[in-house]
Amino acid sequence: MRSTLIALAATGLLATAAHAAPAAYAIDPTHTFATFEIDHFGASTNRVRFDKKSGTVQFDKAGKSGKVEVALDMNSVNSGTAAFDKHLKSAEIFNAEKFPEAKFVSDKFVFDGDKLKEVTGQLTLNGQTHPITIKSNKFTCYDSPMLKREVCGGDFEATIDRTQWGVNYGVDWGFPKNVRLVLQMEAVKH
Repeated sequence: MRSTLIALAATGLLATAAHAAPAAYAIDPTHTFATFEIDHFGASTNRVRFDKKSGTVQFDKAGKSGKVEVALDMNSVNSGTAAFDKHLKSAEIFNAEKFPEAKFVSDKFVFDGDKLKEVTGQLTLNGQTHPITIKSNKFTCYDSPMLKREVCGGDFEATIDRTQWGVNYGVDWGFPKNVRLVLQMEAVKH
């Protein structure tokens, strides 16, 4: 009986070790870029980035699960043209004065074998929250020789219908509803 109890306890300890708590990471703003792209009358593509971003990642490699929270400062929008930036921040588009932050909070990491396939979650923009799926184009973790810590990161993208979030400017003129979101992200383990 005693050996059975010891075996059960050892099995429980091994199971607990196999599903350890997720590791915590802080987003590295110098290796993280959030941009969006929208067609401009079929002639060109407007590409715009957000210069200020922050967030955290929790990642359990063994359990293939995690959580991401990324916040974008809507007043840091940068198209390379001051007049366009001002218009993007206006009430006609992002209404950055009233809604100074956009946020993505994941609820699931989806793997195909050992490869991260996508991350699902909720995007809050313009005071509204809706689900989105972000596709993983690549993702890995590595030991940074400079930081002497583990770093995880990748390239991600999603296409959203901006009108779901009340960003309707130009739709009547033929501007597309669909916007491509592109996120390069690296996060440093605590």
